[in-house]
Amino acid sequence: MTRPRLHGLLGSERRWISAATSEALRFLGQSHGRRRRRSAPGARPDTMTIEADAPPPQIEWIRYTPDALETREVEEAEALRAALADDAVDWVHVQGFGNEDRLRELAEVFGIHPLALADIVNVPQRAKFDHYEDHQLIILHMARSVDHEIELQQLSVVLGKGWVVTFDERMGDVFDPVRTRLHSAGSAIRRSSADYLGYALIDAVVDGFFPVVDSLSDMLEDLEEAAIGDPEPHTLARIHAVRRLLIHLGRTQRQQRDALLALTRQDECPFEANVQPYLRDVQDHAIHVLDTIDTLREMTVGVMDVYLSSVSNRTNDVMKTLTMMASLFIPLSFVAGVYGMNFQYMPELHWRWGYAGAWGLMVAMAAGLLTWFARRGWLGALRSRPESESESSAGDE
Repeated sequence: MTRPRLHGLLGSERRWISAATSEALRFLGQSHGRRRRRSAPGARPDTMTIEADAPPPQIEWIRYTPDALETREVEEAEALRAALADDAVDWVHVQGFGNEDRLRELAEVFGIHPLALADIVNVPQRAKFDHYEDHQLIILHMARSVDHEIELQQLSVVLGKGWVVTFDERMGDVFDPVRTRLHSAGSAIRRSSADYLGYALIDAVVDGFFPVVDSLSDMLEDLEEAAIGDPEPHTLARIHAVRRLLIHLGRTQRQQRDALLALTRQDECPFEANVQPYLRDVQDHAIHVLDTIDTLREMTVGVMDVYLSSVSNRTNDVMKTLTMMASLFIPLSFVAGVYGMNFQYMPELHWRWGYAGAWGLMVAMAAGLLTWFARRGWLGALRSRPESESESSAGDE
């Protein structure tokens, strides 16, 4: 896997923490922790609130049997009634919520409950599982890395008898591996029912977190190196930005773990018995992702400690250097002050070699202090500190 570039991931460098934080958060996504779109108080429970700039729905229809596969784009929802007419498995993938009428037509064709449709459109919702009379609603959240940006978006899976309808609020998904398996005539997904297709889609969503988590892990390593070698304010801002994203990812993944747990613990699980072990495997993947996220979040605390230690060491080095310089000039200032008092009866003022003697005395005092500093090892410590820090960081790796 190509290691992401820290500069490209977290924006250009800034001198001020506020500017660096804003730039870092732009990488991490504009909608992390966004507020849920809500209808007006007192409105009907099935009211849909759609953003004005939401893209119009694009409907992809994939229907298959063990021997045949058909893929096409659909303009009108009425064309999908054929999905209910035969024994083929149908997957309808909807991307974009910019046309309420088309969404309601689609819900009418498949008999999707109005409350389920409202949960699908009014994003973001908590990850959950709802059971209706003839279909099930599973709400999850996808994470994917696109052009050095992390995108989080809601995915809704509606599972019926012989069909699966997925709703994605924006363009782009993590289902390319599923599409590839569908195009393989001998794959298990082609020989199985719609329940297996639903499992495959849920598995793709959960597994999509792994590349994102790996990118964040690499980023934390870069931040640790920057905290050791370049403890600037923008580095601290980036650490805070990554920590904020990890908190949001951890909260999202905990909800998905609970939703999958509810899905597998239902008294009447909607999935067939032969698919249920695969769902438990997906739940294990979700727990693995959550453990990794928690570990990375703890790492951010360690990286922050490294940053603060580096800043403290740098400050100590500066103060030590300034203290040595002041120590050199204190005795010189004393000598200069004594002979600058301009008393009339100072024997040294009238000596022929008094000026040269004063300079010689000050130089000898400075040389003596430098020699004493060197014997105590203070000068060597200042000179070798950057090298020792780089060697220690290399040894840790």
